[in-house]
Amino acid sequence: MRNGVNATRLRVPLTGPWPTIHDYVLETFGHIDHGGITQRFHDGEVVDVDGMPLGTATPLGAAEFLWYYRSVSHEVPLPVREEIIYENEHLLVVDKPHFLPTTPAGRYVQESLLVRLRNTLGVPDLVPIHRLDRGTAGVVLFSKEPATRGAYQLLFENREVDKTYECVSAAPTQLSADALGSRFPLSVRNRIEKTKGVVVSQLAAYEPQHSGRRPHDRRARQGKRRTESIPGANSSSRVELLASGTSVSGHEVGHFRLTPHTGKTHQLRIHMALLGLGILNDRFYPELLDDAPDEFDKPLQLLAKTLSFTDPLNGVSRSFTSPRTLQESPQ
Repeated sequence: MRNGVNATRLRVPLTGPWPTIHDYVLETFGHIDHGGITQRFHDGEVVDVDGMPLGTATPLGAAEFLWYYRSVSHEVPLPVREEIIYENEHLLVVDKPHFLPTTPAGRYVQESLLVRLRNTLGVPDLVPIHRLDRGTAGVVLFSKEPATRGAYQLLFENREVDKTYECVSAAPTQLSADALGSRFPLSVRNRIEKTKGVVVSQLAAYEPQHSGRRPHDRRARQGKRRTESIPGANSSSRVELLASGTSVSGHEVGHFRLTPHTGKTHQLRIHMALLGLGILNDRFYPELLDDAPDEFDKPLQLLAKTLSFTDPLNGVSRSFTSPRTLQESPQ
């Protein structure tokens, strides 16, 4: 580990149109840090399985895997701060701010929650048990101890963790507060698929005979990991209206509690958009907007509010709540 960052392994094609390994890496990842990638090759920071440096002239096919440390030239600090909610010898629970990625990704390495915490706390074995989108704020659970990490990971794998979120959405202009309130609570179920390399998730159709099933009730037998695709809906969320009114910026809004029963990528954002209640400041749903600089005064109005589970090590019921509130909540 270096500066809170683990070495990354990358598989490289043995054949292809690229004369060198450097050409392949530059074409694949150059949009993130073009000059920095080349400099790492020049500095001997990209190595093969034996730890031997790979140069810019190393031909494609000379190595199947390479290792390097993620870094970004001139990484700009993000003006947001995390807060520790709870800590013991096994766990660290943190309130993540908007705009801060949970783990290194793209142009954010040192400016990720994981690396910040490793560096400030001096805990190199720190690993997140789950993740939040960069735009989403709220409760994130970290493991400090490798020996007990698996027990907590199984909680999420077996859906034994209860999570609630809150969001603020613009209220439809044609609906009164009473009419809006009459729609809730309700559950949204559909099929969501995510293609690697595509920013947004997509909805997928399924046959009528496969509708009506609750995806969160479909569990593999104890100790068996499900590998086959299951027809029908694969995502489910409960939506409740907490309040409606005017926000501090003058929007007519609804403040909602969201309870995800499954954990598909962007699930809650998609489900709110499907209801005609796209979350305020969402640049992905219902419409993907052009990439633009962060507007730190306009964070995505989505918050991971609570996380609860029975501790697998001692049977203690644990529940953690983000002290954060959403700035566009009705006054």
